[in-house]
Parts: sequence; structure tokens; C-alpha cells
Amino acid sequence: MSVKAVYASILTIGDELLIGQTIDTNSAWMAQELNRIGIWVRRRVAVGDVRRDIWQALDEELRESDIVLLTGGLGPTADDITKPLLADYFGGRLVMDEATRKHVQQIFKQLGRTLLERNLRQAEVPDCCEVLPNKRGTAPGMWFTPAAVAGRGTRVVVSMPGVPFEMRGIMRDSVLPRLKQTFQLPLILHRTLLTAGAGESFIAERLEPWEQTLPPHIKLAYLPNYGMVRLRLTATGSNQHTLQQELDYLFAELQQGVEDILVIAEDLPLEQALGNLLQQQGRTVATAESCTGGYLAHLLTSLPGASAWYLGSVVAYDNAVKTNLLQVQPTTLNTSGAVSEATVQEMLLGVLNHTGASYGIATSGIMGPDGGTAGKPVGTVWVAAGSREKMETRMFRYRFDRVRNIQLAAAHALLLLLRRVQEDHPA
Repeated sequence: MSVKAVYASILTIGDELLIGQTIDTNSAWMAQELNRIGIWVRRRVAVGDVRRDIWQALDEELRESDIVLLTGGLGPTADDITKPLLADYFGGRLVMDEATRKHVQQIFKQLGRTLLERNLRQAEVPDCCEVLPNKRGTAPGMWFTPAAVAGRGTRVVVSMPGVPFEMRGIMRDSVLPRLKQTFQLPLILHRTLLTAGAGESFIAERLEPWEQTLPPHIKLAYLPNYGMVRLRLTATGSNQHTLQQELDYLFAELQQGVEDILVIAEDLPLEQALGNLLQQQGRTVATAESCTGGYLAHLLTSLPGASAWYLGSVVAYDNAVKTNLLQVQPTTLNTSGAVSEATVQEMLLGVLNHTGASYGIATSGIMGPDGGTAGKPVGTVWVAAGSREKMETRMFRYRFDRVRNIQLAAAHALLLLLRRVQEDHPA
């Protein structure tokens, strides 16, 4: 028996979102978490700190969706208008929640900060909501259950702080478990793999005959990024065992169809895939970075447990650091230049000798917006990756801004080393 789809809208509130001062990461994270439990996000809407706009957005989203999740506007300042608006919208009034008041007082006591009256007002909530504790901050979440609409059944509105750390905690602790209890949700399963070396249109052309044989409840999505393409199979149904078997079979067929360009058959970032492989093999890695300026080190050390396989980095931005710390020969820099195959090869050997790592990555390039020449235009990057025994070198040419070029160089460097380690230690 099929299960009726449940739809959600995500409403983010704050002028800072509309003017680009703050990037909305909340919506993306919430959408992923909702999808994991079988809730489809119908719309994501951002509005400013304007009462009329928030009220109108609530009206519109409640007509379209079973669930409306709000973030933002719950702070202690005058422009935080979400809470009094929700009290009016649902016909209630603000009251002091004693449990939240004690929680706020305890936080300020622990921090040794003066508790102002406006801080204490964070414990006020509409008397028509159910309070969702915020263990990580002062503003609680609020759960509202509006009157059911004919033909639609239960509806839910949840308001949470805009601080990502706090919102995620409330979602995990309270909102997601309760949504699963409140609604009968369809089952949604995903399988994702990563390819490199072929464009999205080329892969689509190759897979078209196979894709046309997929049943209606299983879809294939193409997700290009950093010059690589993720392929995601999504299946919906009600019987987990049957759906899982069917999806596993089709995912195996998909892997066979892209076997020559397959990188990993998991939904993992490159740095995580590399870290997992190094840990399995008992190997280590170190990085020597010029143009990426420590970005590779940041990606790798952002992973829990990275200390088991990541030894460290030398950010050799200046040529003197390349020669003094990484033993790049002055003659190499003089004859080939800092952005060259010879230089990154010597940088790689230098960091391997300096740290004793099994593998390494070295980068040197011109990220822009200036500094390029006719022979080495802006966006030229050399990467070396591998071990003392065998290293790979590649030159890349990027055409984007400085930040994007750095991100692309890091992604391609990680991919180059991942494939080197896979070849050295095949499964």
C-alpha cells in the first residue's frame, strides 16, 4: 500500500539573509535531514524582518505544505519579531516558560555574564505552543499545531533559532523524532557514487538506455561539481526490505555502467574517502601547499579522527619557505619557476622527508586575479600527489575567481591522491 507524500516548507527569516550578509546554510541542512526521514521539501523561502512579509509567507506555505519550519528572528533585540508574530498568528499571548527561564539563568551564571531583562525575555513563549528545549542556547524552539485543513489532515509549524548549531540540536533532539511520530511517512532510499573524467552530458548519453528501464519509483539524478559528477539513485516505497533489494541491484548495474570513471561508490566527500582509505591501509599523508594556502589541511583536519592518518602541512607560500623547509632547489625555481612540475615534485619529496608520511600532496599555482603571464595565465595550477616511490603530477587550468580556483585545485589534488592510493592498494 502506497503512503501519501508529506510536504514541508522551510521559511528563513532575517534581513541579513536577503542582503547576502549571512549565507543560508540552515535550509540546505534541514532539507537533507527531512528527506532522510521521507519528507519532501516543496519550497524554501527567505523573508526579511518585516511582519507583513512573514505573516503572508506563513499563509502561503500553510496552504501548500503539511509542515512549515521557521528559523530566525528569535533573538533579544528589537528586530527579532518572530515570537510575538507567532503568538498573534495562532491567537495566543506571550507567557514566561519557567523551565526556559531557569535554563537561561543557568547559562548566564556559567558564563559569568550579567543577565539583562531583554535576555530573560528569551524565555517568553506563546501560550499556544509546545516548548522545545534548546540545550545549546537561550531561545527555545516552539511547536504549533494549527487546525487541520479538509482533505489535508494534520499540519505542523515549528519555529527555531537561526543559529545553525542551536537549530540543528533542536531538530535532532525534538523535531525530527516527533515528525516521524506525527506523520505516516513514505520510505526514501538513496545510493550515490562519484565519477571523474567525463562530463554530465557524456554520462547521460551513455546511461540513457539503462535509465529508461528504471521503474517509476526510482529516479537517477546527475549532480556535477568540481569537474566531477555524482550519480544518485533515489527510490520511494513502503516496504523497506523489497525496496532495498531492488535499489542495491540497480546500484550495482549503475556502477558497472560507469566502471571506467568510477571514483567511489559512497556518498562521501573526497577528503573523507581518502581518509577512510588511508586508515584502512594504515598509511599517512602530509601536504605541502603554496597556492591552496592550507585549504587542503583544513579539509582533512575537519574530519573527526584525522590525527590517525594526517600528519601535518607546510604552507610554503614564499619561495624562501619552499627552499628552506621543503628543500626545493633554487636552480629549480630559477629555471622552471614556482608554478611548475619540477617544483611541486620537489615540494612533495620535501614534505614526505620532513614528516615521514606515506603519501603527500603538493600544490603551486596562480589563483588570481593577477600574477599570470602569457605562458602561465591566472588559473594555472600544478599538483603532485603520491609517495616517494611513485607520484603523479598534473597541470590544471581554471577560469574562475580566486576562491573557486582554490576549491577546485584542492578537490582535484585529493582526487589525484585518492586514485594513486587506490591503485597502490586495490580492494
